[in-house]
Amino acid sequence: MTIAHSRVSRRRILAGGGAAAALLAAPKAVRAQAKALKIAVLLPRSGYLAAAGQSCHRGALIAPKVLADHGHRVELLNIDFESNVDIARTQTERAIGEGAQVIVGAFESGATLAIAQVCEQRQVPFVINIAAAPQITEQGYKYLVRNFQTGGQLLTNGLKSIKDLSAATKVDFKAAAFLHANDTFGTGQRQAMDKIFPTAGMPFKLLESIAYDPKAQDLTVEVTKIRALNPDLILLISRSADAIKLVRDMVRQRFEPKAIISPGSPGLYDEEFYQALGPLADFHIYNLPWTNPKASMTQALETAFKAAHPSNRFAVDAFNVGFTFEALLIAADGFKRAGTAAGPELMKAIRATNIADHVMIGAALAFDDKGQNNNIGTAIMQNRNRTPTVVLPAEAATMAPVLPMPGWQARA
Repeated sequence: MTIAHSRVSRRRILAGGGAAAALLAAPKAVRAQAKALKIAVLLPRSGYLAAAGQSCHRGALIAPKVLADHGHRVELLNIDFESNVDIARTQTERAIGEGAQVIVGAFESGATLAIAQVCEQRQVPFVINIAAAPQITEQGYKYLVRNFQTGGQLLTNGLKSIKDLSAATKVDFKAAAFLHANDTFGTGQRQAMDKIFPTAGMPFKLLESIAYDPKAQDLTVEVTKIRALNPDLILLISRSADAIKLVRDMVRQRFEPKAIISPGSPGLYDEEFYQALGPLADFHIYNLPWTNPKASMTQALETAFKAAHPSNRFAVDAFNVGFTFEALLIAADGFKRAGTAAGPELMKAIRATNIADHVMIGAALAFDDKGQNNNIGTAIMQNRNRTPTVVLPAEAATMAPVLPMPGWQARA
């Protein structure tokens, strides 16, 4: 059963709180008899992160059936925190009061940190689907695990992939500008770039790092500044809405770099990006973890997705859907092994996760003593015909990479 709600009445909160108190007061043997794990999935389904949140939500909606086919029973509370950190915090409290035994979320790093604080206090396991801020797993939290790369891992792998891309295409870059949102994720990636780039051995100069407000009406000022620097490569940390503004302002100012590459961020592969820009959305590159099309669980997930969401494309949603599904898989697998939804015992089982059969590219799902999965792989993706397409590594690629990207006026 899936229950969608974004606001909870006072009566329901009190009732949920009473039920939770009764549950905690029950003997462990009684609590262990629960047949389905109750998971609250907190996502930004409205507000400025709505496109990504809704994409993750589509993965949550199909997860119960696919999990059931693999021997897991879950009950989901699907909650919209409206792209607002404070609402994420209060909705977590409310979900736990209503009996949620695990929290999954939250895509945005600021909200994820707020949720982590609540889960730590309430001793409720928190499985992170997407959030890259390094501090999430550096503050000693015992009630969380993250099945996603840290900002540093995203950037390190993303920069290395640019070398691989240049080697494959014989196209080199001389200078780059780093453009990033000034939110929690973007600022964290800027800090990681400042630390990693000087020792990464990149064959081009980093001219300047430029921050921008993702809620701004346009990025005219930032593009003017980039034009004055005249780099042949733009390194971009963005979301879809601000990536759309960036491309439009580049077209207006007739600035054409050899490539726009995200060394580890969302935005360039969202349906919103394709629909807003048409042919201008093609040929952008992003170096990210991605679903493994050869995995049997990926194929099962895609089949369920197509049946449930015929008007959406799995190829576009695969990143968000895959990581959201895997977070739910981790929680359900831990519950099955623990035999109880009691917080300490369930968290211990989740920390001991070792799942070989899963969705995303990489080795088995497993966590270090900080709760971080370090086994996640990276692919080089390029938009081709407005579809996310693997172009490297060669053994997984379905098309060859195109560099330099065609000029704006040359697009069909």
